[in-house]
Amino acid sequence: MKCLILAAGYATRLYPLTENFPKPLLKVGDKSILDWLVDDIDRTGLVDEYVVISNHKFAGHFEEWAATRSQKMTVVDDGTSTNETRLGAVRDIQYAIDKLGIDDELLVIAGDTILDFSLGKFLDYAKQKGTSCVMRFYVADRTRLTKSGVLDVDDNDLITDMVEKPAQPQSNWCCPPFYYYTKADARLVAKGIEKGCGVDAPGSYIAWLITQTPVHAMLMPGTRFDIGDMESYKEACATYQGITK
Repeated sequence: MKCLILAAGYATRLYPLTENFPKPLLKVGDKSILDWLVDDIDRTGLVDEYVVISNHKFAGHFEEWAATRSQKMTVVDDGTSTNETRLGAVRDIQYAIDKLGIDDELLVIAGDTILDFSLGKFLDYAKQKGTSCVMRFYVADRTRLTKSGVLDVDDNDLITDMVEKPAQPQSNWCCPPFYYYTKADARLVAKGIEKGCGVDAPGSYIAWLITQTPVHAMLMPGTRFDIGDMESYKEACATYQGITK
């Protein structure tokens, strides 16, 4: 299995911290966001290569970080240099697949979100289901869901509907940016783009994929810390205690 880390954004809401430095390498406690994620995933023994998808502006920072890691770590520069010219998460995924000739199961994760539970639980769930999978958690305030992926599920966790950033959310289930693709479904990313799935948010591919094949959504067994602005970053620094579940 390959782990694709989406890290090509420009984090403009965290300026000046991220004006010349990538958000995924910001410290939370004694480690960077990426170190927290990779250290956890690596304990599963399921991933044989980590691929950090960066923009051109920050690729050098990720190369320096990768050199400090013992795992097989590849940095892919998507060639963009500004927020306005970014490819979008789904195109970045396909760019990495094409550039590296990847034909494998994929764990696709955002490089700016940390968890208080191990992703090993999510990978175990995906193996049990035998399908591509996402996670879900309940958000009571539907106004918050207009900036997220929102999904519906049946009694067996099968996703019956999913919309990215809906104007009128139809449920309270929010989908965080952690995705498992089977090998067969990873091969369909290019087709999804060709057929017009959204490309900016990574969940847009899942919203298209559920029209092609079953995808399940595990109830998230803990809390995520989505570091999007200065307030959320300060909160994570003040409260995050690592993986406790």
